[in-house]
Amino acid sequence: MVDLTASLAGRVRIDRVWLLVLALPLLVSLIDPLQAKETVRFAIGAFSQTGMFILFAVLAVGLLKATGAEALLAKAFEGREVRMIVLAALLGGLSPFCSCEVIPFIAALLAVGAPLSAVMAFWLSSPLMDPAMFLITAGTLGMPFAVAKTVSAVGMGLLGGMIVRLLFRSPVFADPLRPQPQDKGCGCGPSPFKGTPEWRFWRERQRREVFRGTVIENALFLGKWLMLADMIEA
Repeated sequence: MVDLTASLAGRVRIDRVWLLVLALPLLVSLIDPLQAKETVRFAIGAFSQTGMFILFAVLAVGLLKATGAEALLAKAFEGREVRMIVLAALLGGLSPFCSCEVIPFIAALLAVGAPLSAVMAFWLSSPLMDPAMFLITAGTLGMPFAVAKTVSAVGMGLLGGMIVRLLFRSPVFADPLRPQPQDKGCGCGPSPFKGTPEWRFWRERQRREVFRGTVIENALFLGKWLMLADMIEA
C-alpha cells in the first residue's frame, strides 16, 4: 500500500521549475495585473524566438544518439583540445546567439562529448559579440570600439576555455552532465550504440525509442529553464 501511494505521488509530482514559471505571473498580478499580462506576453514572445534553436538542438542530439554518430563526433575532439578552444572562441564571436539562444547548443555539444573547455570558450564569447551587435557598435561608438569589443569577446572565451582546461582534472569539472539510466533509451549517460553509425535509425525499434526519448527529455529540460529565464527577464 505504501509502495502504491509513493508510486502515485511520483507520477503526479510536478517539476518545481514549472511551478515557479506558473507562480511568477500570479505573484506579479497581485501587485500589478497589467504588468502580469505584459510579463506573460513578453515571455511567450521571447520563448517563441528561441524555440527554433531549441528544436534544432534537441533534434540534432536525438539524431546523434539514435544513429550512434556521437562517438564519431567525440573522436574529432581527441588530441585537439587547444585548437578547439581557439576555434570555439572565434566561432562564438561570429555566431548570432544571445545568452539564452546559446544554451541549447551548449547542451548539444556537451551531450555528444565535446570538451568542456571548448564549450566554455564558445559559451563566453558568443553572447558578448555577434555580427549585428558589431554593426550597431561600429555605427554608434565607432569601428575601433567595435573591433576592441570583438577582440575582448574572443579573448574572454580563450581565457575561460584555457582555465577550464587547466582545472579539468578537478572533481568539479570531471563530468558536466548528470548521467541518466539507459532503460528509457535517453539521457546523458553512455550511448548503447557503438561502432559504425546507423544513419537509418528508424529501422530499429530501440533506436527510434532513443531518438524519441532524447528529444522529449532535452526539449522539456531546455524549455523549462528558458521559459523561467524569460519570465525573470520580463
